Amino acid sequence: MMSEDDMSADDMPMDDENKQENGAQGNGSMERVLRVQGMYNEYFLDYASYVILERAVPHLDDGLKPVQRRILHSLKELDDGRFNKVANAIGNTMKYHPHGDASIGDAMVQIGQRELVLDCQGNWGNIHTGDSAAAPRYIETRLSPFAKDALFNAKTTEWLSSYDGRNLEPKTLPVKFPLLLQQGAEGIAVGLACKILPHNFCELIDASVAHLRGRSFKLLPDFPTGGVADCEGYNDGLRGGRIRVRAKIRKQDAKTLVVEELPYSVTTTSLIDTILKANDKGKIKIKKVEDNTASDVEVVIHLAPGVSPDKTIDALFAFTNCQVRIAPNACVIRNNRPVFMGVKDMLRHSADHTRELLNRELKIRKAELLEQWHFASLEKIFIENRIYRDIEECETWEQILTAIHTGLKPHIGHLLREVTDEDVTRLTEIRIKRISKFDSDKADLKIAALDTDIEEVTNHLAHLTDYTIEWYKQLKKKYGKGRGRKTELKAFEMIDSRKVAVANEKLYADLKEGFVGIGLARGEGQLIGECSSISDVIVFRNDGTMQVARVTGKAFFGRDLLHVAVWKKGDKRTTYNLIYRDGKPGAGGKTMVKRFQVTSITRDKNYALTKGTPSSQVLWFSANPNGEAEEVSVLLRRTPRLKKLRIDVDFSKLAIRGRGATGNTVTKFSVRKIEMRREGSSTLAARKIWYDSTVRRLNTEERGKLLGSFSASSKLLVVRSTGAYELIEPELSTHFPEEMIHLAQWDPQRPLTAVHYDGEKAAYYVKRFVAEPSRGVALFIGESNDSRLVLFTDHGAPEVQAKAKDLSIAAIDLVEFIGVKGYKARGKRVSQDKRAKFELLDTFDPYVDAAVEAAPSIEIADVAESSELTGDHDVASSKDGSDKLSNSGDAEQTSLFTVL
Repeated sequence: MMSEDDMSADDMPMDDENKQENGAQGNGSMERVLRVQGMYNEYFLDYASYVILERAVPHLDDGLKPVQRRILHSLKELDDGRFNKVANAIGNTMKYHPHGDASIGDAMVQIGQRELVLDCQGNWGNIHTGDSAAAPRYIETRLSPFAKDALFNAKTTEWLSSYDGRNLEPKTLPVKFPLLLQQGAEGIAVGLACKILPHNFCELIDASVAHLRGRSFKLLPDFPTGGVADCEGYNDGLRGGRIRVRAKIRKQDAKTLVVEELPYSVTTTSLIDTILKANDKGKIKIKKVEDNTASDVEVVIHLAPGVSPDKTIDALFAFTNCQVRIAPNACVIRNNRPVFMGVKDMLRHSADHTRELLNRELKIRKAELLEQWHFASLEKIFIENRIYRDIEECETWEQILTAIHTGLKPHIGHLLREVTDEDVTRLTEIRIKRISKFDSDKADLKIAALDTDIEEVTNHLAHLTDYTIEWYKQLKKKYGKGRGRKTELKAFEMIDSRKVAVANEKLYADLKEGFVGIGLARGEGQLIGECSSISDVIVFRNDGTMQVARVTGKAFFGRDLLHVAVWKKGDKRTTYNLIYRDGKPGAGGKTMVKRFQVTSITRDKNYALTKGTPSSQVLWFSANPNGEAEEVSVLLRRTPRLKKLRIDVDFSKLAIRGRGATGNTVTKFSVRKIEMRREGSSTLAARKIWYDSTVRRLNTEERGKLLGSFSASSKLLVVRSTGAYELIEPELSTHFPEEMIHLAQWDPQRPLTAVHYDGEKAAYYVKRFVAEPSRGVALFIGESNDSRLVLFTDHGAPEVQAKAKDLSIAAIDLVEFIGVKGYKARGKRVSQDKRAKFELLDTFDPYVDAAVEAAPSIEIADVAESSELTGDHDVASSKDGSDKLSNSGDAEQTSLFTVL
């Protein structure tokens, strides 16, 4: 393929003018050849440079794109303190911006929706619903007080001619605040894109102050729509960074979820569209969605019967815009060219630039004050010494100037500069009325005030960094109210979409013919179970092979299938028991037995569970979801000299190995059949569950604090700051409430202690109770609005330090003070002093400390990780060097108290 430089003139494309010349000349030679070599490169580069510098990318100094800068300059030009019609502001801006009213109007609405530099009146749209603003003729705007304070100063502004040369516009505005980081920016240029995320107003000021003081700081995004953000991969806002933002979802009840805050760039309309699409595809199961958004976001999701709200929340994060990924790409214009720069460097530049602008303002102010002092002094000399009388006989202007210079000369030794003709001219312009009413004392006071102002400005210049810090502090004090962080920062757990997808499909299998899928008719095969459209299916064959594949409508896996089930990656509970013959019957192959699990595979690959010998056959197979181990009898064929024809195999005595293990030998003789002798129970230990306080989720990967070992009947005890508790199943998908203060494995015999204020009786009470089984949330304090929980603990023998006017003793042994009663009992009154305070003392806990003292052969090691919700569980090292959990960490729970 030829490049432009390789093309001949005859090969070059011709414009219309050249085509007409060709047609007119007929077969004659061309009189003029238009060379287009290099024009594409030059024109494209010019166009790309223009779009980058003049349209899409903000400038580093003021954080504004040209259209935004021109809008603000135009509004400053129109500013008279009153609101202006947006249509008028757009028309005035067109003097500076040559790209039409639509682009100006859209940019103005975006600035107004940030609610910082513009005061808006009328319908300016809704960032939550995505509703557009009203027509420009119906809405009004003006510059905010913040904009007037921090964005404008004509004396420090560099001016340029507008596009038509009729007006002057600022090259950049003298912005004394990191406006770019507060507003954020997004633009697509030619071969270049920019995406700077918004940050919090107050945090930016604090970071600027920290930089000026030489301290480190941290900057993370804060979105106007709120939500929850995981910014671990933010990468300082540079290319390659990634953050995840989630909606804030509240469980209203077991059948209703409410979305209260949205991820950045997501509207309620787009969110509901993705929810409905996920429901149509079978990823989630809902009845309906209601959008009740007004000033606050409220999207109500009604769940279908029998659907877990916790699992649905995870599914919403996995399959809808309730969770979005954002890739920042911080790019700005610096020295008339685009550069990629982290947000910390942007803030450092902004703080240094603000200090320089304040330096220039102070120098200008000082020069103005010195000029005022100079003329005030001249005026006093001119009037007090009646020099104006010396010009009465003068006939020309030159004589007047000379006479005044001569009269001033004996009195100007203390002035800071020479007296010029311009100064003398100003003296001659003083009116007679002012001279006649001149007050020397007032003149001295004015000069003294100017001396004070000059001294103050000089001091600010000498301590410029302190002055800049004070400037930022005043900005925060004046405009920072109500601008707290809206986006909650939190680390997210990874959600496996296959685990949270709703199982709304029915999986069928024709074991004889070998067909498996969700598209099989009910009469074509047997029902295997329910699955989702993205589940995996595991298939075992009679020849000792297995395969895992994605669920489809109908797939062929080979005739005479042995077992089909839905497969879950990482499943360490499901155990398979297998007895197989290695090789052909009568060929001397041994009969082998094995127990194995399938936790990871390569999809669609065939795996041999035998030694791989041809004609091997499965003689016994069972799939056990909870690691059950049966006992079977292997019956052998009669052969000469074979006395024992029966071998009992107990699978519980076999170790669980990987699927690739060949297993143990049962016999080398021919097997006639295998019979079930006894059904077995689970051989797996109770599942250990940890709580990760960072992401507030349960896990089995040993992250966070160990809660205990959970069997099928075990439950979790959740205590809330509202004075209520709840017993829940230990499901890994559980979303814990924000008001949770205590989480532990439920022990029906362990007493709980609470100090609470009863609003009905207007007194503090102490109660001890056990958490009884109940449906839903059980309230254990009074129902009065003024009732509140003050202290809670599961300590076995709690003592509290009480400070109250009506108490004679400070320390109270609560075991002796009150016995264990029902959770509905009010308890025993301890004080009526409304200012009473209670603090739990560190005492011996029989539920924890006794277990530790009873194990002298165990050395207590350091605690692995602390938790905000439960006490420390000791990790012990036994004499053989293996790590074990002591009684205080496994079977028993440590004590905890929380003062609210």
